[in-house]
Formats: sequence, structure tokens, C-alpha cells
Amino acid sequence: MKILITGGAGFIGSAVVRRAIRQGHEVVNLDVLAYSANLENVEAVAGSPAYAFEEADICDRLRVEAIFAHHKPDAVMHLAAESHVDRSVEGPLDFVRTNVMGTAVMLEAARAYWAKLEAPKKDAFRFHHVSTDEVFGALGEDGEFTEETPYDPTSPYSASKASADHLVRAWGRTYGLPVVITNCSNNYGPFQFPEKLIPTVITRALEGKSIPVYGDGRQVRDWLHVDDHAEALLLVLAKGRLNETYCIGGDADRRNIEVVRMICAELDKVAPANTAHADKIEFVKDRPAHDFRYAIDCSKLERELGWKPSVTLEQGLAETVRWYVDNYGWVERIRERGFHSERLGLVDQGLVKA
Repeated sequence: MKILITGGAGFIGSAVVRRAIRQGHEVVNLDVLAYSANLENVEAVAGSPAYAFEEADICDRLRVEAIFAHHKPDAVMHLAAESHVDRSVEGPLDFVRTNVMGTAVMLEAARAYWAKLEAPKKDAFRFHHVSTDEVFGALGEDGEFTEETPYDPTSPYSASKASADHLVRAWGRTYGLPVVITNCSNNYGPFQFPEKLIPTVITRALEGKSIPVYGDGRQVRDWLHVDDHAEALLLVLAKGRLNETYCIGGDADRRNIEVVRMICAELDKVAPANTAHADKIEFVKDRPAHDFRYAIDCSKLERELGWKPSVTLEQGLAETVRWYVDNYGWVERIRERGFHSERLGLVDQGLVKA
């Protein structure tokens, strides 16, 4: 297939781009190159004749329509999104613009393009919207999210992604656009932007700084390695049933403090300091409306398509820690572009000075 991938210079998007090229697909990477995007993430495949890059804003309808007309994709994988919860609390309208309006523009451009296709290309076309488990809200001490879980978003980020999910379903039902949706748990792995929990812990520990943990660290997340996620996404694109939703999880539920301590223990092995890295853990004021627990039941995906996660959290964290240690220059180049720790909300937590 020739796949138009939005957000392909981001963390998850670049993993999908790399895997799609390896699987023999052609890829058109559409990315606006906002702060968290990085073309270094796709350097491994950028020289392939199967790869093309288009710098564009998904909210720019004319530009998006021109990209459809020029490249004539067989499918769309829509990953472009604002995705950091803390940033959504500080600036919610950016999330509404990108995640809601941007998705609507992509849907309309895809619909106009798809409507003019002739069979069998029209029958084979797919619009795959990549979403998050955060649209379901929070769980208590037990239970798991499924495809039937009612939506109950908490943050501006999750609300904007829930809105996008509803738009995708509406375009499928109203216009017959062939759509599929996936909702994933927390991703981790190489090339993740330094503002997220796991790379924040690794990079601050390597620098000898305090390691901030919200609240008491008892919040639970299901951790999914980004390579497992990319494999699942391409499988759903190729074989998933139309107008269906598939939940994708890592089967690795852990409290945040457990994950932080696992990272510190791994760093003690590969990058030892004068004292144990866990000694730098500092509990800080919790963020507003911090969801307590996420967990995903991905049995539908395993039952229908035979997928299940292959990377254990222990294996994945060890590989991720090693990647950041070996590729610390990647982080430094991001900082040279203007990213600093205060963008993590650490100023408000009193951990760094403005």
C-alpha cells in the first residue's frame, strides 16, 4: 500500500513509518514539524525511494487536499495530535484546534478523495484513526477498558481525542467513509520526546537532577512498547474490520512509582552515579484531575487478528534506558531547538527556576 501517515515525525508516528517501510509499503509522511516532531526519528528510512515527506498543517485544508491529489494514497493513518496532558491543561485551545479541527479537515479531505476513486481502489481505501485509552476516563482499583467502555474524558487532551473519535465514527456512518479506530495505552521506547514520564526520569537521572513523581506515585498505567504498537496499527489497517474499534495494550499495568524505580535500577547498572538513582526521587504536587488508573483488555485484537504484545516491560525498559544512554546527543539536539525542563511544568512544582 501507499500510506499517508500524519504525524510521522513524532514518537509513535515515526515508529509506524519505519516499520511500514520495512514491510514494503510506500509512505507519505505528513507532519507540521511542531516542537515534539523530529526528522531524526525517520533518518533510517528517509533515503528510501518508498518514502516521501510533506511539511504541512493538518488544519490547512487546501494543502491537505493537494497532498491527497499528488500522492494518491491507498490508506490514511492519522496519528498527528497534540498529546501531552500537562500542556493541554496550560493551553487547551491548541489541543482543540489540532485534535478536533485537524481531524475534521483530514476526514473531509479523505472523503473528497475517496469519493472520486474507482473500484477496486475505493473498496480497499481505509482511514485509520489512532487514539488513546484516556478517552475512557479513569478506572478504580480493578477492571479494564474495552471497546464497549463509555467515554468519560478528564483532561482537555483526552476530551479533544474523544471528540476526534466521535467525528471519525460520524464520517463513517454519515458518509460511508471506510474507517477504523484504535485506542492505545501509554507508549514508551526509543525516540520518545523528553517531556513524557519515562524519558524525563532517564534524562534527569543522567544529569544528576531530582526525579519528579506526581502525588504519591500510585497512579497505574498500562505500558505498551512503541514497536508492538506500530505492529498492531499496521495489522489493524490491513485486516481490521471497518467501522470497528480495537483497544491496544501492553499487558503491563504498573504504578508510576514502580516504573520509576525500575528505571532507576536499570540506570544503576548501565550509568551508575555516586548514589543510587532512586535516591533522587522527589514527590511533587499532583496535576489537576490526574486519572488514577488505566488498563486495557485487548482480547478482541488477539481474537480477531492474532496480535498480542511481544515486549515485556522489563525487557522494554532495559532497552529504552540503554537507547537514551547511548543516544543522549539526540536529547541535547532537542534542547538546542529550545526545549527546556520548565515545559514539563517543573517550574510550578518548584523543581527548577523559570
